[in-house]
Amino acid sequence: MHIPSSMMEGAVCPVTAALATAGIAAAVVAALRSEEKPSPARFAAVSAMIFAGQMLNFPVQDGTSGHLMGGVLAALLLGTPFGVLAMTLVVVVQAVLFADGGLNVLGANVLNMAVIGAGLAGSLAVALRSRFAGWQRMAGTAATAWLSVVLASLACSIELAASGAVALSQVVPAMLGTHALIGLGEAAMTVALLALVAERERSAYDFRAILLPFGLALFAAVVLSQFASSFPDGLEWVATELSFLTDSAGATFAPLADYRMPGVSDNAASTGLAGLAGVVAIALAAAFSSRLWHRPAVAAR
Repeated sequence: MHIPSSMMEGAVCPVTAALATAGIAAAVVAALRSEEKPSPARFAAVSAMIFAGQMLNFPVQDGTSGHLMGGVLAALLLGTPFGVLAMTLVVVVQAVLFADGGLNVLGANVLNMAVIGAGLAGSLAVALRSRFAGWQRMAGTAATAWLSVVLASLACSIELAASGAVALSQVVPAMLGTHALIGLGEAAMTVALLALVAERERSAYDFRAILLPFGLALFAAVVLSQFASSFPDGLEWVATELSFLTDSAGATFAPLADYRMPGVSDNAASTGLAGLAGVVAIALAAAFSSRLWHRPAVAAR
């Protein structure tokens, strides 16, 4: 659901950037005040896993594909404010390194996937998870994961219409119909991954909490990415159907544009190496940025 550069223009870009900035600022404040903070290793591993999951497009009907968005997953594994920050980091790195989503629409992409996906839907998922148990908890997780995709697609539709790319009456039903199906995959993947790696970390080397998500990230980015669907994603498919698809690159000088490693002619090796570079970049950036809420306390005088 990454909006490319040329698909949106005008006042909607600075407006969405301002809203995204406000959401990130609120997440930072909440993260600093939180009593339960993920370690830098946990934050890095989960962020990398979500990045890798977004590389794995799965086929949907009519030649469309979808992929994990990961907002609810991030909120449940890290806590809502940290989930918002992890999703923001992933979206920014995707735009800068991979030209996946344009820089001029970075605010809209962060707003849709991080603030709405992890912040709004993630908060609901956390609330439901604390209230229910057993199959009800699982159902609540699946429902909020599905909802996160639908809400993000609705926000994307409104932004596209506001920019003049397409009529609201056309894009809303098309986007919601397509992403309602993609949301089913989001729900299934969220429940499955949560069952694998949700265990609370007890040390910096805890397997299920840290080493497993990082291992899954490497395996998905390097190996499973070779089997990702080549069908257009939901937004691209809708844009083609409604005739507002444009040729666009994201960041002009993105070194790993289209998830390809420069100078590597073999497609499988090129994608795998680009995915590996992305996992490492996300992990390092996440570990570094987590110092924001792991600052050493100032000794009292």
